[in-house]
Amino acid sequence: MKKLTLNPKLLRSLLPVALLLLLPLPLFAHTGDGPHNGWLHGFAHPLSGLDHVLAMTAVGLWAAQAHDRIVWLFPLIFVAVMGVGGLLGMITLPVAFAEHGIVLSLLVLGGLLAVRQRLPLSASVLLIGFFALSHGYAHGSEMPASISMASYAAGFMLATMLLHLGGIGLALLCKRFAATFWMRFGGIMIACYGGFLLTQ
Repeated sequence: MKKLTLNPKLLRSLLPVALLLLLPLPLFAHTGDGPHNGWLHGFAHPLSGLDHVLAMTAVGLWAAQAHDRIVWLFPLIFVAVMGVGGLLGMITLPVAFAEHGIVLSLLVLGGLLAVRQRLPLSASVLLIGFFALSHGYAHGSEMPASISMASYAAGFMLATMLLHLGGIGLALLCKRFAATFWMRFGGIMIACYGGFLLTQ
């Protein structure tokens, strides 16, 4: 059995990322900024719901697991389409499937991670686009009327991209240390949370 050792260079390079991930907690706890600050409010929105955090992380995990050569394609597509969904939500155009799309994103992405399933590129893009539209609509529809649409959208799109990057980083760590079990386990937990929301 091959002995796993921690590479000190790798640990040093991951330290700034770990510190960055810890920043949002104190940052949003003591800013004193309310809904009038569009950028901060938008940035905080995806981080305030477990459904969004898990789904965004799952996109990064799945992109790194199933599509090594185009790992950045899905996060970029997701953020772009999510911006369109956010605009639909901001102008209150009714999109009835948005809440169902969020739950489905957890069930489907979690299931794909659990079984390590690869899909054709076209099917993957359609899935990612549908889920992004749903999440974007949810963010946009909950935007307070008193803040800037552009800064709010920039905030939630940046937070989403950082969550995607976190998922990609976790996937790469699992691959580096031959711990694909944890990716499967994470997929099962994500899908179970989606199932829980489905029963509510």
